[in-house]
Amino acid sequence: MKGFHLMRALAAISLGAVLMVGCSSGGNTTAPAAGEGGSGQAASADGQEIQAKIGVVGFLSGSGAAYGEAQKAGLELALGELNEANKGKLKIELKFEDSAGEKEGAINAVNKLINQDNVVAIIGPTLSGEMFAAGPVANEAETPIFGISNTSEGINDIGEYVFRNSLPESIAIPTAMKAAVEKNGLKKVALIHASNDDFSVNGYKVMKATAEKLGLEITGEATFANGDVDFSAQLTKLKQANPDALLVSALYKEGSMVVKKARELGFTGTILGGNGFNNPKVFEIAGPAAEGLIVATPFSPEKKDDKVQAFVKAFEAKYNKKPDQFAAQAYDSLYIMSQSLLAAGKADREELRGKLAQLKDFTGVSGKLSFDEKRNPIGDAVVVVAKEGKFVPFE
Repeated sequence: MKGFHLMRALAAISLGAVLMVGCSSGGNTTAPAAGEGGSGQAASADGQEIQAKIGVVGFLSGSGAAYGEAQKAGLELALGELNEANKGKLKIELKFEDSAGEKEGAINAVNKLINQDNVVAIIGPTLSGEMFAAGPVANEAETPIFGISNTSEGINDIGEYVFRNSLPESIAIPTAMKAAVEKNGLKKVALIHASNDDFSVNGYKVMKATAEKLGLEITGEATFANGDVDFSAQLTKLKQANPDALLVSALYKEGSMVVKKARELGFTGTILGGNGFNNPKVFEIAGPAAEGLIVATPFSPEKKDDKVQAFVKAFEAKYNKKPDQFAAQAYDSLYIMSQSLLAAGKADREELRGKLAQLKDFTGVSGKLSFDEKRNPIGDAVVVVAKEGKFVPFE
């Protein structure tokens, strides 16, 4: 990290020179003018409006781009609404960077946003593995970084500048499994997961631990790698043990292909997936085989709630499709950032971190949210089931 500390020292010298010629600053990361300084702040001539640059690191190209595209759409919808509602008080600019779902891409994006674009905070990156790689960079730079789809355990252990509004798999998966056991009378389960990404491995561990806690018999386990396209051998072997349910921990592309192949091989039992399945691409890839797939999510576009339905209507009007969980959590994250920036009174990294940490009973489209002492979200999961090409409440 020597190079990073040198860059911080040079930035401090540059800011000190600016201050000596008469510009004021509210902290060591507060910018003296639009587009300058370490926090992205600029006050208008009357001193009232806060201008804040917020970086976004998303999975915008590659096999999981549907996640990043949904997040970008949710953020851009929120941006338009917030800049209109807060006119004269706060104006937010979003700076998007594509990580392509790669750890190195996420690290490079975070470094650029902090050291070149001078953002006050970062939203993303999309995958848990990316956050484990890039989160420490933001934390070391004392820049708030806000996960909107990072569900693995240990995310917030990275450091005190790391936040997330994405409900951990340790809450979502057990909720779905308990509901499935109660309704479908499950006794025996088989597990299959992607072994080469942190999210899928974490989900598998939660599934296995939950199965053991619920007293379910585990009849078999299998793995695959992201990028695989043939799952016949693994699923044929798992099916031979005649489990009541197949538990799948994977991103939407491979996960959907696993579901499709399982049905093609004649498996008729329950299929339950992790958070990676909460994307409309599941129906495009798996087709009719997705029918009956059970997952847990903090958001459902079918929820009979005025705030949710207003969001769904606005999203459909702008993008001609319904929002998914990834769009909803991204949308909520910018509202949380906006609320915290206004409470801070300036676009300062340290002040923003403090206000984010105090978040309590924020009501967004993905439910009511508070942070615990480790900045993990406190919220509830909704269990949904795939029915006729969409996820509906599992009742």
